[in-house]
Amino acid sequence: MKSIEDINQKISRGEAAVLTAAELKRRIAEGEHLTVSDVDVVTTATFGIMSGTLALLHIHVSEPGTFHHAEKAWLNGVPAIPGPCPNERIGVVDLVVFGTSRANPSYGGGHLFRDLVEGKKVELVIEAAGIEISRKVTLSELGLARMVTTRSAFMNYQAFINRSQSTVKTIFSVQGISGPYREVTVSGCGDINPLQNDPQGRVIGVGSRVLLNGGMGYIMGQGTRSSREHPNLAAFADMKEMVPDMMGGFVTADGPECITSLGVAIPVIDNTILDSIRISNADIPLPIADIEDRTAFTSSHYGEVWDHTDLVITYSPEACLQCEPCQAAAICPTRAIIPGEKIDPLRCVHCGTCIRECIGDAFYGDLGTITVDGTPVPITCRQSSREHALRICDHLKALVTEGKFHLMGKCGNLW
Repeated sequence: MKSIEDINQKISRGEAAVLTAAELKRRIAEGEHLTVSDVDVVTTATFGIMSGTLALLHIHVSEPGTFHHAEKAWLNGVPAIPGPCPNERIGVVDLVVFGTSRANPSYGGGHLFRDLVEGKKVELVIEAAGIEISRKVTLSELGLARMVTTRSAFMNYQAFINRSQSTVKTIFSVQGISGPYREVTVSGCGDINPLQNDPQGRVIGVGSRVLLNGGMGYIMGQGTRSSREHPNLAAFADMKEMVPDMMGGFVTADGPECITSLGVAIPVIDNTILDSIRISNADIPLPIADIEDRTAFTSSHYGEVWDHTDLVITYSPEACLQCEPCQAAAICPTRAIIPGEKIDPLRCVHCGTCIRECIGDAFYGDLGTITVDGTPVPITCRQSSREHALRICDHLKALVTEGKFHLMGKCGNLW
């Protein structure tokens, strides 16, 4: 058995054996016998829509005495909640902004958060006792910008299908889920998800150091709707350390949502942890629920989602019919398509929506099928990107290997 202190000392000396979760599982699948002495740290990650995301912002508005206290506020049109401190007569505001709040059907809190992290100027408007004050602000000007996830990194989230005749408008689809049994939408990164590799919370817990949207953060504990069977995590981090392409907005059939990512380095302290990390996609149940009541009625496994499917959507300019307007670009939930040219790799999350929208078949990716009640049903929308999660695992591995990320043992259990 190793301690976290032992592993941190090896990290400091540049001697730690660090693998991504995908690397470890691949080596095991190839027949290699790995023991606790062979690996010290395994990096895990998830990336996808996480509705339970908010930002706490402290912003200087004007000179003291200009207004009593803010009653309403907006950032790029996204509603914000002033408070809890009124900051009476001192010219500043504390704002809470939900990742799911929206300025319009195609711009919400997730888009705002990424714009701030990209260094863009955003428009702040406040109302105070009949006075309206507006100014442009950037992230670097904010006295505090902290992101909080009230729930993230759900272990084996649900897939959704529609068993009715009519199309159901939902946040779990870009165009609505048609039925009956015509398509299925999925979330979750499978066997590289942090909690999937430590389902008992033996090393992940309150105080564990993580990467939240690429920025150094910490686990607060369980998130909302968490249970022992389907746990998730609440975390926080400084937005000023975050990375734009590890976060963003995603426009669904029911309005804009927030994309959030979480990377966790798992210390391999004993055989129990190593045995947990051996899990593969085919071992992980995927509950399948009817979108009408979100109650699971059957199940599959994550092997159908991520094994032998294409993680990346590709674009063939030769097949493009130069449609005006480009329907794939119009429907793209992250606005990643530059018509007639390319897919922006910094914005595309490989959801696959463009594939069935393009009449010229210029976009390609095998999203796979899920067997539901004996019938193969095509996956038409992935709201998690395993490709992005793998990149985060690689990034976190590099940080640990270079001695820039040390482990922090939990100070409290999740349960």
